[in-house]
Formats: sequence, C-alpha cells, structure tokens
Amino acid sequence: MKFEVNSNKVFSLKGLNKEEIHPFWLRERVSEKEHLDQGTQQRLFDPSAMKQSIEIINAEINGQFLNVSFNDGVNSSFEINKLSDEISLNSNDVIDIKKVKWKSDFKNIKSFKYTDDFFDSEDMYNLLLDFYKYGFVIIQNVPTNDNFLVKFANMIGSVKRTNFGEHFNVRSKPNPNDLAYTALNLAPHTDNPYRNPFPPCIQILHCIENEVKGGYSTLVDGFTVSEDLKNLNKDFYDILTSTKVRFRFSDKDTVLESWAELIHLDENGNFQNVRFSPRLDYVPQMKKEKLEIYYNARKCLSDLYNSDVYRIEFKLMPGDLMMMDNHRLLHGRTSFDPNEGKRFLQGCYLDFDSTEGKLLHLKRKFNF
Repeated sequence: MKFEVNSNKVFSLKGLNKEEIHPFWLRERVSEKEHLDQGTQQRLFDPSAMKQSIEIINAEINGQFLNVSFNDGVNSSFEINKLSDEISLNSNDVIDIKKVKWKSDFKNIKSFKYTDDFFDSEDMYNLLLDFYKYGFVIIQNVPTNDNFLVKFANMIGSVKRTNFGEHFNVRSKPNPNDLAYTALNLAPHTDNPYRNPFPPCIQILHCIENEVKGGYSTLVDGFTVSEDLKNLNKDFYDILTSTKVRFRFSDKDTVLESWAELIHLDENGNFQNVRFSPRLDYVPQMKKEKLEIYYNARKCLSDLYNSDVYRIEFKLMPGDLMMMDNHRLLHGRTSFDPNEGKRFLQGCYLDFDSTEGKLLHLKRKFNF
C-alpha cells in the first residue's frame, strides 16, 4: 500500500483504489508520549470527547514517515508501514493470516520441539503462524508430569474452565458422561457445540501414555470441506449455513444448550466456524420439503467429513501435544483395545485471545 499527499489531504493507494483518509482517523492514532502512554499503549486523551472539526493543516511524506500537523495544534509522525497494516485489517480478523486448505494428502506435518524457553521464542512465533494457517500444530517432548498441560496452556494465555474442569483426562472409564471416555471409535466432530455463545476456540490434547495398537488421532479440515461443499452443491451449502439446530448436553449435574448452524458464516458470507456433533444435535420442525433438503444436506456433509479424501490420522506418543482449532477442525479417534495397555491423554481449552495475544506480542518482540 502507498500513500499520497495532495492539498493537505492524505490518500491511501492500493491498486486502482484511491481513498482519502479522514483527518480524525489519523488524529486519534497519534502516538507521541504526551498523547499515548508508552508502557500500556493506552491513549492519554478521549477521542470520543474531542471536537469533530479536526482538519489537517500540513502533511508531507518523508521517507518511511508521514508527518502531519492538525488544526488543534498537535503534530505527529506516523510510520507508513504501521498505517498500511492498520488500514489492511479486516474487522473480523485480529490475526490476518490466510488459511491453507488441506486434505488427506497433507503429509508435511511439521512438529516443534519443546524447550524451557519455548514460550518466548521464535519457534513459538512460527508455531502460531502454522496454527492459523493449518488449524493445528504438534509439539514434541512436552513434560508429562504434574498436569504440565495446564502450565503449558497458561504460558500462552488462560485456560478456559468448563463443566469438565480446568482440564480433563481422556481414558476409558466406567459410566462415562462422554463417548471420549470409552475405547470406541470416535467419528469426526467438534467439541462442545452446545456452549453459548461459542464453543471453546482451541483444544489442546497432551499424550501421557499410549501403549495400544489402535487409538490413532484423526483430523478433518472443516474449512476445506465447507468450501468444497459450496462448489459441489450450492443448495446444500445454503441450507446448512442458514438453518440453526439445537445442540444439547446433559448429565446428572449439567444441562447445556445452544442454537447454531453447522457451517457458520460472518456478515460478509465468509467461513467462520463449523459445529458438528450429530449425536448431540436436534433439527427444528420445518416444512417437510425443507426438512427433506436439510437431511440430505447433512448426510452429504457427514459423508464428506468421514471420507478418506479429507481425513488424516496419526498416533500421538507420550510427550506429544496437539493444539487444534476447534472452530475449524473436526477431530476423532480410531478404536482401540484397552486390554492391550494404557492410553491416557489430557486435554484443556483456550480462547483465541490467548493465541492472538501471544502472536502479537512475539511479532512486536522480534520486530517481524
């Protein structure tokens, strides 16, 4: 993006588009120490209380800086690169990283090695970039003692506590309140679709023990499947993105319900998240003809999710930790025989502000 000054007006230029930047938009972004606390990066003035008659009385571009004088006596110098980044931000994205679609032929699954200084390193920065590109990352050599999973998560952000606790143990047990706590095959699904307003954004699974032959972890990219469905059958895509169904969880202590589409789009019609857990969803009563379309659409979506075309599978070994986007990916597990040995994983949840905040901090630290 380039900038141009003409008659004390500032313009941004991107391709053939040329737009004037409002003087007030620039004025509320002045960053000198008398206007912005340098430690907290919080304004020392209230832009909502300022007069709206802010004008630019002088502006010039000097190398990588835009120098501006305003009619209220304030002079400021703006870094052009930072202005360009600010203008380019999408209102729905704190982290502007393009998703990379993948299917079952995705073989180059990069893993990262845990070290004592991992959380403030360039490796963590690169890990988070991959997380936003592909929807998951794997870290090896993570300590397996003393619920280290929680410490790991809290070094990125803050663990999201649920009715399952601060963290949960994934192993077969009698009278389970979730099929995850059995040795059965788990079809592709997203976790906690019944939470309002949103399911947990990020799930972390840490392998503590794994002595069985089966029990492979499986992943499917809901983003890729959604985009393919749109091209395969637009009618199915439209009804799945416009019809809300009820998700419900119930055990002896808790009842949770939420309504949402199986594929949720933002206000611009772009992919935002998927929810899929057909053992927990209830389709509302609609006209028979519409229900016929909906059930066929859901079956088509389920077939795609369960197809070998989209699924990858791998075995987590002790010390392996997987962090995945629960709004984008579906995960599952192949069945196993608990008599063969122990299979023990621990899990917890994070929200996106944790990974976003960590990535922005590291970007600032390393000046990327």
